[in-house]
Amino acid sequence: MRTTFGRVLRTPGAPAFTISALVSRFQLSMVALGIVLLVTENGGSYGSAGLVSASFIAAAAACAPLQGRLADRLGQAPVCLAAGALVAVGLAMTVVAVQSDWDAPWPHVCAALAGVSVPQTGSFVRVRWSHVLRDDRELLGTAFAWEAVLDEVVFVVGPVLVTFLTLQVALPAGLAFAAAATTLGSWAYAAQRRTAPPPGTLSGSARGIMPWSVLTPIVVASVGLGVLFGSTEVLVVAFTDELGRRGSAGLVLAVWASGSLVAGTVAGAFPASDPFARLRWTSVVLTATFLPLLLADSLVLLVAAVFATGLMVAPTLIAATALVESVVPAGRLTEALSWTSTGLAVGVAPGAAISGHVVDVIDASTGFLVPLLSAGIATAVVWIMKRPDRTVSPLVPSPSTD
Repeated sequence: MRTTFGRVLRTPGAPAFTISALVSRFQLSMVALGIVLLVTENGGSYGSAGLVSASFIAAAAACAPLQGRLADRLGQAPVCLAAGALVAVGLAMTVVAVQSDWDAPWPHVCAALAGVSVPQTGSFVRVRWSHVLRDDRELLGTAFAWEAVLDEVVFVVGPVLVTFLTLQVALPAGLAFAAAATTLGSWAYAAQRRTAPPPGTLSGSARGIMPWSVLTPIVVASVGLGVLFGSTEVLVVAFTDELGRRGSAGLVLAVWASGSLVAGTVAGAFPASDPFARLRWTSVVLTATFLPLLLADSLVLLVAAVFATGLMVAPTLIAATALVESVVPAGRLTEALSWTSTGLAVGVAPGAAISGHVVDVIDASTGFLVPLLSAGIATAVVWIMKRPDRTVSPLVPSPSTD
């Protein structure tokens, strides 16, 4: 396993672009939670905090495919440079709006502005791996697993860091750090031009036909997984608050991500030869692991239960990414991966809002029905979809005829 990851990281230019992409992705685990903490610490309810957070996530989701298409056509560097600058402005305005008690919808508008410009480096870096490993497909699944592991590193460190900075240093500190990491990381990623996939090499019909019959159900299932992520994040904060251990929320979320990190590392050693079958079965087990959370009544049980759910997160996402990569033409890969990211983000928004409402009306324990049901729906969609009857070779695009 160590040797396999080592081979991937010995790819020329890989350490620089993968580390810069990692730094830019810290906003994934910091901004939504940071907004919830900022709003509630300023006297807002969990419901209102969830809505502001949802505004950020929904805007990011709406613009992700557009960023993907622009990156395919214009190149990743100009998109990352522009997005990195704008996201910092949007997050700064969000902090000002919340702390200055601006009336609705201004906090939501500011959060949406930040969301619109979030750099989609998670999708970009996977496309870059497809480009640099175009002559060594054997390592591509391991590269995707490596990026999934780094995603979980983000989700291990990010919640703890944003909770500490917001509650122990200063209320704006958590979002300020997230903004700095996103901007500087995306700019550093944009500077790695030697390994960047060439822009505009494919256009029109030569870019290939998007396999919507496969991509659509994956995007729908991603929405269900997004609801799971968004609701669980809010519910963990609320659950620890009910126990009088609010400061433990970041640690619990880090444990959740740790389980996924462990599983993602193992998955990297055993790349899926059949990502379709693996996606089906990992989604089933992921759904089942949420059942114990309905019975959790202490911090210890909560930690144990979320760790178990985390063990199935990375394998599910790795299988989904590998399946998309196996059927989408090279000229549409960034766009396709952005669509799956959009599905996740679209789900996170209502997940945060719905779970926040359940907490306000009932309690956090009951709220865990939200991620359980959303995971069940995602699983049903995956099992209903038909197995792809063909695959393409996205690493070897057809020459342009335009």
